Amino acid sequence: MDTARKAEIFNEGRRQRRHLIDILQDIQSCEGYLSREAMQEVAAFLSLPPSAVWGVATFYNQFRFTPPGRNPVRVCMGTACHLAGGQLVLEAMARELKLEIGATSEDREFSLERVACIGCCALAPVVTIGESVYPKMTPPRVEEILVQMKPAEGRGKSGDGPT
Repeated sequence: MDTARKAEIFNEGRRQRRHLIDILQDIQSCEGYLSREAMQEVAAFLSLPPSAVWGVATFYNQFRFTPPGRNPVRVCMGTACHLAGGQLVLEAMARELKLEIGATSEDREFSLERVACIGCCALAPVVTIGESVYPKMTPPRVEEILVQMKPAEGRGKSGDGPT
């Protein structure tokens, strides 16, 4: 996080406990997750015990505590997506990525999240990967999309096959 952004987040006007969630949201927006160090810094800034900051952060499912992958995968489980087969899509995504929900791959290429709503109900079930939106997802499409994203074994960067 750059110095200017840090100064915005930790400004004197926010040195009250009532700003705790806003501060945590701002840090996660910048860093992609809440590190132990960041939460300790928040605790010191607000003169709170670190356990109080941890307690608030872990209460809300909007916060993540591990860095997201370069390609964060979000599977919508809002009502429309759930009714249209979102759970099957989520299970297929977890199986194909070999990830638990909320986890990041060892190479930090992918992370997998279940989200409450993406806001594309007419396109249910919906998945986002990074900034790309994938509507009307099905378990077979999960594999198809991921195969296109992952570099093939034995190929060079150009994707032209072995040289």
